[in-house]
Amino acid sequence: MKYRDNLLKKLRPEIDVTSIQLQTSEEELFQNQTIRPIVALQEELLVSVFRHYVIKHKNIFYTLSIEKRMDYIENAIHKDMKFRNSLKGIIIGQFTLEEHQNYVKNSSALNKRMICIVKESLKNNTLLLDHD
Repeated sequence: MKYRDNLLKKLRPEIDVTSIQLQTSEEELFQNQTIRPIVALQEELLVSVFRHYVIKHKNIFYTLSIEKRMDYIENAIHKDMKFRNSLKGIIIGQFTLEEHQNYVKNSSALNKRMICIVKESLKNNTLLLDHD
């Protein structure tokens, strides 16, 4: 499995994270060293998955103002547990074995961080979410 782990890490983009301090929590370290690079790597897929979600839900998203689109993204992720779990799976599937072992120790807190980062990524890509 070392081969898989090495490949996964090589695929991830370098993320410039503000200075990591000695007091940084384990969750914050995991967020910055693992989750953020994976979200950056998976960004196009996340946008595509959300685009499919919008189509599945009758394209209402495309009729909304930018502000309402932000609310739509927020609600989709928080209220639709199947969709939320799918997004988490896209990220968790890119963990190395060691990262997964660290993740399961505190999955609840890390899930919150993960979903927050995914949500922000989708919001930042709203312009890419125009109707095809």
